[in-house]
Amino acid sequence: MIIEIVLSGFLFLFIIITLIVSEAFGYKVISDLDSDTKLQEINNNPKKFKIGNMLAFIEHGSIIALALMLFLAFNSYSIILAVIWTISRITEGLIDFYNTKNYWGLLNIARQYKGTSGAEKKSLSDLACRTLKTKNSTFAFAQILFSIGTLSYSILFVSSGVVPEFIGWFGIVASILYGLGNGIILVKPNKAMKIFRVGLLILIFEIILGGWLLFSTII
Repeated sequence: MIIEIVLSGFLFLFIIITLIVSEAFGYKVISDLDSDTKLQEINNNPKKFKIGNMLAFIEHGSIIALALMLFLAFNSYSIILAVIWTISRITEGLIDFYNTKNYWGLLNIARQYKGTSGAEKKSLSDLACRTLKTKNSTFAFAQILFSIGTLSYSILFVSSGVVPEFIGWFGIVASILYGLGNGIILVKPNKAMKIFRVGLLILIFEIILGGWLLFSTII
């Protein structure tokens, strides 16, 4: 059980680090809908685009691994909550895989875009814009599943006392707000960039939780 707890803490922090690094390579979880700028950016540095996407794939796989590690570590406290977060977060990871695979298609669109003009160029730009919009809405849906999973193990933490109570309550509040925020994004996608800022709260929660899981059993 100790190994699973330590690995869970490591994966929480690893996922955050991977997301930050992938963003440095141009992969943003919520994309700007300026498709012309995005296609030009990809053409200017396609290798950077590929690396960012590969890092995103690693992050998605880590989400699935985290769900399984948390299940192994804490299912004895509540099998129902453990099943809920495992299904929610594994489904989230699989949706993210599919979403990033589609986003990768911008590489081919960008290559065609570079050598065209006029109506054809506009058509490719519109296609890229639809891809970006779909990416944002699909990500928002996946994050609702993330919120359900986070809420489930936060409730378990509060009810079991297996982690400090304030961490569990922090997770409950953060996951509810984050889930509501992503629900609004699905209804009003044009507000995605503003509403997604609520994700800072869930980010802080995961850093605290990941750090506690990783170091509490070691110290």
